[in-house]
Amino acid sequence: MAIVRFDPFRELTRLHDALAGQGTWVPPVDIFEAADKALVMKVELPEMKREAIAVTVEHGTLTISGERPWPADVPKGDVRRVERAYGRFSRRFALPTAVDASGVVADYKDGVLTVRVPMREESKPRTIPVAVAS
Repeated sequence: MAIVRFDPFRELTRLHDALAGQGTWVPPVDIFEAADKALVMKVELPEMKREAIAVTVEHGTLTISGERPWPADVPKGDVRRVERAYGRFSRRFALPTAVDASGVVADYKDGVLTVRVPMREESKPRTIPVAVAS
């Protein structure tokens, strides 16, 4: 069991940062390998517009960034508790050398961003037939 230091102001700090639109947050990401050996990343970005999300690949690094603004229909003076994060975010992932950076595709549906990073053909495993000498 880990010992965690009690901070009585932690919740107030989070509430203040959220109301002020400050701070950064880190959306959760799942990364797995698909049947065709492509890397697939699923990023939870609920209630964000597609236009507020940027996906870039540069020098072997994939960057996912954006900003989730404070909801316009929630007056900041009436807030009692904030557990969701707002503001800017940025996640960076080092890509293996075997990926095809020019084939990266991203799709955003139901609050989940799916980024598919294909592997180059020469890096995919292949079966070599063995000839029997007579």
